Amino acid sequence: LRQGADGAWGDDTSKLKSLVADWVNCELKPNPPVDPDDKNCCGFVNDVCGRLLCPTELDWSNPIIRAGIRDRADGYVMMEMPWPAFLYKKYMANPDNLEEGLFKSSLLVQAFKAIFTSPSSAKDVANEGDGANIIANNQHTNRDVHSGKKVKTHIVQIIKMHKVTPRSIAYISCQVSVSFSNSLSSTNSV
Repeated sequence: LRQGADGAWGDDTSKLKSLVADWVNCELKPNPPVDPDDKNCCGFVNDVCGRLLCPTELDWSNPIIRAGIRDRADGYVMMEMPWPAFLYKKYMANPDNLEEGLFKSSLLVQAFKAIFTSPSSAKDVANEGDGANIIANNQHTNRDVHSGKKVKTHIVQIIKMHKVTPRSIAYISCQVSVSFSNSLSSTNSV
């Protein structure tokens, strides 16, 4: 059972690796672009990835903070600080209400759809950040309406997931974090 779970984690990580890089490159247009095959240009060494991984209570635009994070200086240890910016709608948190917009970023919605429905469904995420209709909007019959041919069953159908769950949000959050971190291991990705 454990081997199967580890295999699924690895499959999902591989699937998201290039997709997340494509989404970040398309949406945020970093220069140079994020290269999913080169972990040396991801994570905090890359300004866009660093901004997304940066805890919301720190200002990534401040060069002193960026240097502290990159040097792992005291006070800048990422495991001690929650809520990286990539978890928030528009990648920004409201300091007066850290729950506002939390888990509603387009990257999380796209990643959720890519893993639990299909990679092609992740192309359109407009107005789906609330999670209410992600599964319902992406469920398809087992037969294509036009051709009558069988279509691939989505993970949500296989596991009988009817709504976005806290566990699935945590899983996708970890997967996205690993996707644009510069760590080779998912156990110490940020």
